[in-house]
Amino acid sequence: MSNEITSKADLPAQATSAGLPSGYTDLLSDIKAEIHTARIRARRIVNTELVHHYWRLGHLIVLRQEREGWGSKVVDRLSTDLRTAFPEQRGLSRRSLMYMQKAARGWPDGIVQQPAAQLPWGHIMVLLDTLDDRPTRDFYAAQAVQHGWSRAVLGNMVSSQLHLRQGMALSNFDTTVPEGSDLLREITRDPYLLDFTHVGTDHAERDLEDALVDQVVRFLQELGVGFAFVGRQYPLQVGGQEFRMDLLFYHLRLHRYVVIELKTVPAQPAHLGQLSFYTAVVDDKVRDPSRDDATLGILIAADRNSEVVQYALRGSTQPMAVSTYETLPPEMRALLPTDAQLTRVTHEVLKARA
Repeated sequence: MSNEITSKADLPAQATSAGLPSGYTDLLSDIKAEIHTARIRARRIVNTELVHHYWRLGHLIVLRQEREGWGSKVVDRLSTDLRTAFPEQRGLSRRSLMYMQKAARGWPDGIVQQPAAQLPWGHIMVLLDTLDDRPTRDFYAAQAVQHGWSRAVLGNMVSSQLHLRQGMALSNFDTTVPEGSDLLREITRDPYLLDFTHVGTDHAERDLEDALVDQVVRFLQELGVGFAFVGRQYPLQVGGQEFRMDLLFYHLRLHRYVVIELKTVPAQPAHLGQLSFYTAVVDDKVRDPSRDDATLGILIAADRNSEVVQYALRGSTQPMAVSTYETLPPEMRALLPTDAQLTRVTHEVLKARA
């Protein structure tokens, strides 16, 4: 019995249960998948209808306010009367009604056909609180739907101004992967915000690398959806010599390895030559040509000269991009509490509660 570690799902269908047809297990699996998918669809339909319901309520209030010239005090009375009439229904507070009005004004031509309609109402509240213009709200709504961002992640992406950074890295994608250049540009950013690393002003490359690996979950979030961490100082054997790349990732949706090199100085042609070498070796010795597309190289440097980078990229046949990074400026870093201070405060709080 101790050797029977294979599950029934791993056995041939005809061996799972005596007397059942050979295709029964497959049918059961297909039906389970359909039920699961139907539940997801149902939740989405209910959510979309709820969002539309809130938009319609807000639209009714906005129309009457504009027509009659009513002020915000009417919303207070509406909230009181509606909660009296529908005591069991949530979402009728003054604050909720104000958000409904903002949604009606934010999408004056309707919300059902917009990406925002596929988001939970809490996500929409974040968009309304933080963004004033419609195109930017729609950008983040579409990104949140596509990547399944939580409310917290959406807030982080908005605060880090992803819409100004995404696709802004200098690259040679147009010539090296013309059929997929737009998609590759979407997964690069400039600058990368690495303020969570808390490295010093004169940090070394190894210090930055250590900090990124220590905070790899935050770094993956900054890189974007789809990146999986493979390793640091990844060894490559070439011609009897060993070379080590700073960081190696794999993009699960694009099926590409991604080599990331870190430089704490401005990007130089030699850095791109080194990166091109690494991506070529990964192409030949690491990737599976039957499954993986060409390896992508990203150089993240402290600064870059656009003209120098463009000339350096022009001669490479490997798809590469050059971005910069930002950490906390010294004046902000000085305001952060030290580990010792945080520990002392924690002990004081625990002592006070004892």
